[in-house]
Amino acid sequence: MGLFDDLKGKAQDLIQGNEQAIKDGIEKAGDFVDSKTGGKFADQVDAVQSGASDFVDNADGQPNEAPVAEEAPATEPTP
Repeated sequence: MGLFDDLKGKAQDLIQGNEQAIKDGIEKAGDFVDSKTGGKFADQVDAVQSGASDFVDNADGQPNEAPVAEEAPATEPTP
């Protein structure tokens, strides 16, 4: 087990059972940054908040991704 796997496991253990409190903290931190910057970076802050909340939601080790749709084979135009 590598260092990254060890840290990931520890993070997952800390998150377990504290999901809502962590997500509330993420929201408050983003709001604080918005208040200090006058909302100048609101889009970026919202993106980080969303990503961090998604990480908390997926901390059980199971990816929560939608399956990738198969692409239709490309057809060549007929002359």
